[in-house]
Amino acid sequence: MIKKIIMMGLLCLFSTSQMYAQKSLKINLPSKKESEISPIVKEKVEEYALKINAIIQEEKVLMEAELKVLQDKNLDKTEFSLQKTAIADRFSEKIDRRIEALGFDLDSVIQKQVRFSLLNSDTTSDAELKANLLKKYSATRNVSGYFIYGVMTLTNNLPDNDLDKNIGYNSNLEVGLKLNHQFSRTSPWGLISGIGLSWRTVRLENNMIFAKDGNQGVYVENYPGNTDKSKLRTAYLMVPFGLQYNFSKLKNAGMDIQYRSYSDGFRIAANVYGGVQMSTNNIVRGNRDDYRNRSNYQVNPFVYGGQLTFSYNSISVFVKRDFSNYFKDQYFKNDKALIIGLGIGL
Repeated sequence: MIKKIIMMGLLCLFSTSQMYAQKSLKINLPSKKESEISPIVKEKVEEYALKINAIIQEEKVLMEAELKVLQDKNLDKTEFSLQKTAIADRFSEKIDRRIEALGFDLDSVIQKQVRFSLLNSDTTSDAELKANLLKKYSATRNVSGYFIYGVMTLTNNLPDNDLDKNIGYNSNLEVGLKLNHQFSRTSPWGLISGIGLSWRTVRLENNMIFAKDGNQGVYVENYPGNTDKSKLRTAYLMVPFGLQYNFSKLKNAGMDIQYRSYSDGFRIAANVYGGVQMSTNNIVRGNRDDYRNRSNYQVNPFVYGGQLTFSYNSISVFVKRDFSNYFKDQYFKNDKALIIGLGIGL
């Protein structure tokens, strides 16, 4: 009985504090349904609390009448205290018996609140509960953001051209949206795809810059002074397509429903990708002329390659390699991008 009264009191206190907060505070903050009380539970607890209060008030009136009679007897202090305690104990037991007779099912109320906290709705049957669990723990099908940054090198079996001899630190920055499509609720396999915008930057050292001849051909030449910056930045619209495997174990949602996490834990993904050039910008800054040139520098308008990614929760490490040359036609032959970096899921 004490356990029931304590539980009822906590629930009523929580409900009352929520009502008071809503009346006192006018700040419109988003509320989480997980922290609310089930309407059914709230109704039952309030009804139970009203019945208990009525019983207590009725017995309190009767007890005060008996105490009044006891005071009129003019007993000594010790005897009065003993009889007063006996009356209080008798009414306390009587109140307990009447409350017990109400038949409040604490286990049922707690179960309803647990279901509401899990599913954000009141369920009236096991079939409805199972349907809600199946919906809650369905296969992952979503779109999430990502951000990656990597160090890029241009690989060449015969590094004998002017670009290879004067190349500096190169980088790749990419942001985009990733599509996650788990094959089934329990499958460790899933499809990954999406779309992203990638900025690839090639930097030159030794006071060298990218230049163009009269036939729009690209080459590397000396800057007439000292350079602070000499880089060729190209933006691509990228589309990956591949598979992901999740090593997490099966989890039990209850009612014989199992599921596997697809976006959490340790994962390995392998994919191919393709990209279309959006723009190219040759940026030069030095102690002579500074300029930006967005014309054609013979960068390959289409790129394609493969990528391997190791992920844990929202952090990933990846290696990607272009199968296409960085520049098109005969310009800087066989230079292909190799990128190693980190990614963050948003």
